[in-house]
Amino acid sequence: MILTLLLDERSQGYFDGLRRAHFPPERLVVGAHVTLFHALPDGAEALVDGVLRERAPEPSPVAVIGVRSLGRGVAFTLDAPGVAPVRAALAEAFSPVLGRQDRQPWRPHVTVQNKVTPAAAAALLAQLSVSFVPFEARAEGLVLWHYRGGPWELAARRAFQRPEAR
Repeated sequence: MILTLLLDERSQGYFDGLRRAHFPPERLVVGAHVTLFHALPDGAEALVDGVLRERAPEPSPVAVIGVRSLGRGVAFTLDAPGVAPVRAALAEAFSPVLGRQDRQPWRPHVTVQNKVTPAAAAALLAQLSVSFVPFEARAEGLVLWHYRGGPWELAARRAFQRPEAR
């Protein structure tokens, strides 16, 4: 299972548009996303729900602070201090089953291009960097997905709660 961050609709639409425009069409099987964990065990929903109940996160700002090279792609670098404690609590809860990739420090980003030639990636990086102005997105919740080799299948969507909704 894959756990991603649910962004506000405007930001999600912006990143999805860039991904559709610049991702190789034959590899475009999911929309733009911010991955918290790449490989959680089946049944992860109960543990995710438990951590969310305990941490009671609320929607929070996510700063989009830069554009960076992935070598064969391009991503937007994010700073999500309101989400980091939830991600850390989940990492602790899942620690016995986390793979190497998910044990690494979390570096939130949105990939808008991948699996292209280094030259194509460098061209998009230059194009996006020239006009980039930092902006603020909003973390609205978490989304848990089943990965079954193709497009992801929605397993659960959990919205962060505003203080007045608690």
